[in-house]
Amino acid sequence: MIIFSAPSGAGKTTIVHALLKEIPELAFSISACSRLPRENEKDGKDYFFIGVDQFKNQIEQDQFIEWEEVYKNHYYGTLKSELSRIWSEAKTVVFDVDVQGGINLKAKFKSTALSVFVMPPNIEVLEHRLRMRKTETEEKIKQRIEKAEYEMKLSNEFDVVINNDNLQNAIDEAKKLIHNFIRQ
Repeated sequence: MIIFSAPSGAGKTTIVHALLKEIPELAFSISACSRLPRENEKDGKDYFFIGVDQFKNQIEQDQFIEWEEVYKNHYYGTLKSELSRIWSEAKTVVFDVDVQGGINLKAKFKSTALSVFVMPPNIEVLEHRLRMRKTETEEKIKQRIEKAEYEMKLSNEFDVVINNDNLQNAIDEAKKLIHNFIRQ
């Protein structure tokens, strides 16, 4: 399995989508979350949007490999059923998860997982990217920036750090890493 983590706005999702188009051995693990979908997001494709109550119920039923309350009443997690689905297709799982989720998955799966931290060029570029999305309130942007500053300090918890100061270079570097990892 391949784990991609980064602060919000660093480009991990863009990189993951590019890799999924180019490497047929990969399959995307759709995370579950308790928040509402953003404008372009689709349930069952980008996330499983299940709401707070259902999320808590599935926690109690031990249906997650890992989960976390990222912000108050904003839960994210990886359903065990997603791993089963992907493995039944004989594919390599690709995770696009927050930083703590990435650390948790790596701790659980150890050498069978490659953990990749996508590093933004700097905090100012990250803030600009978040503002360009036009999906967040000013309060949410400030919250995400504060969290990003903390998360960037955790990059040494990952096997590899990819600096995303040039998107195509970051994609190319990720492709090379994945090919080396899955063909071992």
